[in-house]
Amino acid sequence: MSRIGNNPVTIPSGVEVKIDKDIVTVKGPKGELTQKIDDCVKLTIEDGQISFSRVSDAPDHRAKHGLYRSLLNNMVIGVSEGFKLQLEVVGVGYRANANGQKLELSLGYSHPFVMEIAKEVKVSTESVKGKAPIITLESHDKQLVGQVAAKIRSLRKPEPYKGKGVRFVGEEIRRKAGKAAAK
Repeated sequence: MSRIGNNPVTIPSGVEVKIDKDIVTVKGPKGELTQKIDDCVKLTIEDGQISFSRVSDAPDHRAKHGLYRSLLNNMVIGVSEGFKLQLEVVGVGYRANANGQKLELSLGYSHPFVMEIAKEVKVSTESVKGKAPIITLESHDKQLVGQVAAKIRSLRKPEPYKGKGVRFVGEEIRRKAGKAAAK
């Protein structure tokens, strides 16, 4: 019994949900998203809520029951409120600068990285003297924001000795003792 799949998704005011065979379209003030739904999961909209039911109790159908409920919930939240991720660039001389949809990163390599960010994602940077620069990513698509953030983080992952690199704000890095601790 899927606990997640059995919970209905509440549709807030200002959000419109359309089901056309196996494609669900969610439209709201922040944007529009579409998702193809497998035929093993049935959707019904009544009283401002989307209910999910599955065809059988096969393991594959049970997994997709919860999956599609989570995907549609993220779509509804995204078009109504949006998603925001923040990354911090930690390291001496590490810099981040956003110009429109281009993000320029200096991460201790011999050359700066210039990334073209998808137009659906709004990118901004904040640099305060004495603190690590912060990159803010905002969009209505949770998957896209996570993918862009993961790509930026992969350019210089945080290392365990000094903690230098690109990390999520609030992320804890497991620190290791250096060679001096062996004596």
